[in-house]
Parts: sequence; structure tokens; C-alpha cells
Amino acid sequence: MKERIAVYPGSFDPITIGHLDIIKRSAKLFDKVIVVVMSNYRKAGSHAFSVEERVELVKKCTEGLDNVSVDSYMGLLAEYARQQGAVAVVKGLRAVSDFEDEFQQALINKKLNGEIETVFMAASSENMFLSSSVIKQVCMLGGDVTPFIPKEVSKEIIDKLMKG
Repeated sequence: MKERIAVYPGSFDPITIGHLDIIKRSAKLFDKVIVVVMSNYRKAGSHAFSVEERVELVKKCTEGLDNVSVDSYMGLLAEYARQQGAVAVVKGLRAVSDFEDEFQQALINKKLNGEIETVFMAASSENMFLSSSVIKQVCMLGGDVTPFIPKEVSKEIIDKLMKG
């Protein structure tokens, strides 16, 4: 039987407990989950962390998850999924407002790579309000973000964001 590989793409700038929740839940559903740090052209120049830093932060958070690996890619997600032999793209949805954009991306990815399906995973209720941009804003204004970021990387994230 073919290994069921899923790709979970995102900018992860920085990773939040919401992201980590989606990763852990996906790891229960698929044989292998590849968390892929993507370079989002719409957010170009506004990243607090380099791609390399984001990859390292995600790796630290997923160390104990044997079927999870971390990678980075700059290009079309549909092509990356094809290269990895993925059967699914996992997307987390926080609110209905996320759905329209994610649905459009899913349709485009399906046209570009007919072998993949997009799996939408609802955020856990306690994480529905979380986003990396909110974390950055709260931290830069001196607020406590420790409840919203993985403890494995909280010091690195806070140190970097406090320097602005």
C-alpha cells in the first residue's frame, strides 16, 4: 500500500500553538507529514524570521513526532507535493473568513496537480483567534505571548521579536 504523505504548508512566522496542534492532529491521520515553510510572495519583506530560522523553530517543536519532517520550498505548492509523492495538502482554518482564500488555493492546486486533495482542518476552539501576525504585534508591544507559542521555542521567538 502506498504511503499516505501529507504536506502542511505555511509561513510559520513564527510557529504558534495553533500550528503545532494542526501538525499533531495531521500526524495521526497520515503516514508522514511534511511541514513545509513556504516563502509567501504576499508577505515578502515582512517576515520576522528567515526561512532557515523558521525551519529550525518548527524542527524543535516537532522533535518527538516520528512521522513529521520539516522542509522549505520556494515555488508552487502543487509541484512540491508532486515531488514528495503527497496525496494531501493540510490547511488549518481558523474562521469562515479563511475559507474563501484557502478554497481558491485548493482548486488551483488540484488543477496543477490532480493527484492531491486538500484537507481542511478546523482550528481547535482555544486557538481560533491565533495568527503569527497577532503574535508578532502583541510581542512587539510588550505583551506576554508565552501562552500562544510552543514552549520549546518561546525564548527564541520572544528574543527575536523584542529586538523588532
